[in-house]
Amino acid sequence: MINPVYSPAPDRYESGIRYRRCGRSGILLPEIALGLWHNFGDVNPFANSLEMAHYAFDHGIVHFDLANNYGPSYGSAEETFGQIMRKSFAPFRDELFISSKAGYDMWPGPYGEWGSRKYLMASLDQSLKRMDLDYVDLFYSHRFDPNTPLEETMQALVDIVRAGKALYAGISNYPTEAAAFAYKYLRERDVPCLIYQGRYNLLNREPEENGILDQAKEAGVGFIAFSPLAQGLLTGRYLDGIPADSRMAKEKFLKSSALTPRMHAALTALNEVAARRGQSLAEMALAWCLKDDRVTSVIVGASRVSQLEDDFKALENTSFTPEELAEIDAIVLSAKA
Repeated sequence: MINPVYSPAPDRYESGIRYRRCGRSGILLPEIALGLWHNFGDVNPFANSLEMAHYAFDHGIVHFDLANNYGPSYGSAEETFGQIMRKSFAPFRDELFISSKAGYDMWPGPYGEWGSRKYLMASLDQSLKRMDLDYVDLFYSHRFDPNTPLEETMQALVDIVRAGKALYAGISNYPTEAAAFAYKYLRERDVPCLIYQGRYNLLNREPEENGILDQAKEAGVGFIAFSPLAQGLLTGRYLDGIPADSRMAKEKFLKSSALTPRMHAALTALNEVAARRGQSLAEMALAWCLKDDRVTSVIVGASRVSQLEDDFKALENTSFTPEELAEIDAIVLSAKA
């Protein structure tokens, strides 16, 4: 049987998705973005990746977040997305907001990671070829490089935007002092930083604690949270132990040592709060991030469409009472005691 030509849902922008303005810019981003870190590599069935991308776009999720080394293997998530572009999304390119990044290890040798001009520019050229794109909407410096002059990294972003290879520039995983320098440098060259991407979730409040959220808002920069479900800890998968097919069982990015007795008790208690709200633990965790107007969007990963369906339900209730927030804070504190 030949699959029919893809036709997106005509009501994709009325399906419940909401958009938030990204800092002081003209860009509106969906409150949920689809991240292609895992499950879109060449080790994954293409049909499943395609189904998830279709579901996302059919529900108004227009932001697809990638990086040069997403996979596995490195580069293969962008290759998969390139296939999706050619097969389905090419007629709708102007409706999509596609981001990629460079900063972590990609190829061997001294020019295969960090923040040099040579690495950033070479990496983006490769990313555009893999995705079959003329430009990305957003290109990030994926991490702060303490050994490359920050002026060099930022000027590379400026020149990338001016060359038309990216429409906007962003930074990810930068400490506050470096972020302040980046915001000022880019703004003075009329390529203002669009967004800061950082790890943020119920269990990891670092962007609150170190001032990144307030700093971004004051600078007119958006904030997008990655790992809003703590790499799966907040999905509810681990309430009854460690499933054999889970990320934690593979001991790669999420270690079994994270599931301490205190953490398990905290997850159980958080799940009870979510149940009282009529939500799953994952839905509540995403809603918790989106309760804050300093957060533009959250990036979710998925291995199947049903997970995206559950994530989407979080948008139905992103309000919390002061009592709920206090209870959640107390539970999280108990896990770290």
